[in-house]
Amino acid sequence: MTNPSGLRFTLAITGASGSAFGAAVLRRMSANPAVAHIALLFSPTGKRCLLDETGLTPKDLAALPKVGLRDERDLGADISSGSYRHDGMAIVPCSAGALGRIASGVSESLVSRAADVCLKERRPLVLCLRETPLNRVHLENMLRVHDAGAVVMPIMPGFYSGPKTLDDLFDTFATRVLDQLGLREDDPRRWREP
Repeated sequence: MTNPSGLRFTLAITGASGSAFGAAVLRRMSANPAVAHIALLFSPTGKRCLLDETGLTPKDLAALPKVGLRDERDLGADISSGSYRHDGMAIVPCSAGALGRIASGVSESLVSRAADVCLKERRPLVLCLRETPLNRVHLENMLRVHDAGAVVMPIMPGFYSGPKTLDDLFDTFATRVLDQLGLREDDPRRWREP
């Protein structure tokens, strides 16, 4: 389901450690010429984690090209409707609480409602869980969203690319997230035969 005017995605950052991974995904989406628009939203604790971990604010990220900031309390926003045409959503990082609400179909915020819309409309939904250790409830919730059509992609960065900096780790993981959304980029850090 490709939009003729360019691809449209939603990115949410929720209240789990690892907001720099979400910022890396957003930067890569924003720079991709195939992407026309990114709806960006934060849970309240996602905003706090972003500031604590990166020194950035939602407005800093919303200043990137093609990014439109949404209020997570606005359940009437465009991305809360199945009739709004877009190409998928990623939650990076996805807290265990957000995972639980999505797994239960609880749409009390725009984050969980937009994710629910992706599931019901069979659009790509990538949930980058950042929680450890995992209890049985977390594991069952991961299975529930998987069975409903989501991709469960815990934040587990790869080291095969020989990262020299944390930004290298963030970007390598971002490549994998974009792959799951159908945004295939030619990244030199991909696995290569020796």
